[in-house]
Amino acid sequence: MNKSVRDIDTAAAAHSSASAEEMRAAMANFATGVAVVTTCDTDGTPYGVTINSFNSVSLDPPLVLWSLGLSAWSLPVFRRAEGFVVNVLGEDQTDLCKLFASREENRFDRVAWHAGPLGLPLLDGALARFACNFWARYPGGDHEIMVGRVLSCDLGAGRPLVYCQGRLGAAVP
Repeated sequence: MNKSVRDIDTAAAAHSSASAEEMRAAMANFATGVAVVTTCDTDGTPYGVTINSFNSVSLDPPLVLWSLGLSAWSLPVFRRAEGFVVNVLGEDQTDLCKLFASREENRFDRVAWHAGPLGLPLLDGALARFACNFWARYPGGDHEIMVGRVLSCDLGAGRPLVYCQGRLGAAVP
């Protein structure tokens, strides 16, 4: 059942929470960009995961944040890492998005990438890349919030890949 803002009983809402299903359904209407966050484990093995929870926090100092589910297989790797790269995907990178959203092994054998100045994996063809050192990590319910200080960033060209209502597509300004 759809509720308008007028239909919400704010007194009752102060003592309850939206269900996970309600939250997921409502958030599906918020279009987000899509990125792959990459890092290296302590032995130098590259890792990456698809996210759509990325945003700017501060310009001075330059900070960004993203979040990762506590049940994510890659969480221990990101907890051990000193830094990461947010690779913002373009509209032609749907396959890359799906690959890094999967649990498929040897993902980096199937994509074009190179090690950046910090030794972290940079995905070729990304619309933008933000190389970061970890600034802080915070608990956030069933996710961990990762904040990074941006050490360098670069820009590509093209239109971004977006995720909305359970579908991937191109942003049309």
